[in-house]
Amino acid sequence: MHYRVIHKTEYDYCESVGLSYNEARLLPRFTANQSCQAASLTIDPPPTDYSEREDFFGNRVAFFSIREPHQRFIVTATSEVQIASQFGQLDFSQGTDWENVRLSLRQQRDPQTLDALQYVLDSPFVAANAELATYAQPSFPHGRPLLEAVHDLMGRVHGDFTYDPHFTTLATPLAAVLEHRRGVCQDFAHLAIGCLRSQGLAARYVSGYIGTLPPPGKEKLVGSDASHAWFSVYIPELGWMDFDPTNNQIPVDQHIIVG
Repeated sequence: MHYRVIHKTEYDYCESVGLSYNEARLLPRFTANQSCQAASLTIDPPPTDYSEREDFFGNRVAFFSIREPHQRFIVTATSEVQIASQFGQLDFSQGTDWENVRLSLRQQRDPQTLDALQYVLDSPFVAANAELATYAQPSFPHGRPLLEAVHDLMGRVHGDFTYDPHFTTLATPLAAVLEHRRGVCQDFAHLAIGCLRSQGLAARYVSGYIGTLPPPGKEKLVGSDASHAWFSVYIPELGWMDFDPTNNQIPVDQHIIVG
C-alpha cells in the first residue's frame, strides 16, 4: 500500500516571538514492513539552521531554530510511504504462553530481547500499578498464549472505554482514564501498555497515522484524520507486533509509523 501523508502544524502566538528552538518527530520510520521513500519538512518562516538525527529509540528527529521575530510559523511534513503486510494469518490460540514470554524476557540475553527489556519498565506516562494489574488479569489466566491474551485485552479496552476527545488532555493521569472509562487513542494505548507491563511484559507506545480512505463498504477508522496512537508488544522470535485498541484491530497496511 502506498501513501502520501501531509501533516501541517501551525503555531500562533499572542505576541511577536524573537527566537524559537524546535524538535520535530514528523518523519516516518524505516521498519521491516514500512519504507519511507521520501520525506521533507517545509518551515515558514525559513529556519536559520536545520539538522536531522536519530534518537535513542530509532526515531527520526529534525532540529531547527527560527531567529527572527515572528508571531506565527507553520511546519508542513510531506511523506511518501510504502507499507507491506508484516505478518500472515496468525492463530492466536497457538504460540508461547504469556508467562513463559515473561520468563524469557528475564533470562534471554540476545540483543533483541535485551532491547525489549527496557519496555517492561515504567515510563513518564505509564507506571504499572495494582489497578492496572487488576484490570488486565481477566485477559491473562494461567497458560494462555500471549497473542490470544493481548488480543483479548485489546478488545476489552475497545469495548469498555468510550472514545471522548473532550475528556482528556496530554496531562490527564492514566488513573482518571481508568476510573471514568473515557479517553482518546493515546489514553487507550497508555492503558494497554500499563496493563501489559503490570504483567511483566514488554510493551511500547507507537504514534503515526491511519489511511484516510476506508475500503469499499467500510467506515473510516477512528483517528484517520489526525495523528493516531496504538501499542506494540514484544513477541520472542516474531519481534514487535502492533495492536490498535481504539479500532480493535491489528494494524496490517493502513497504519503509518512515525515514532
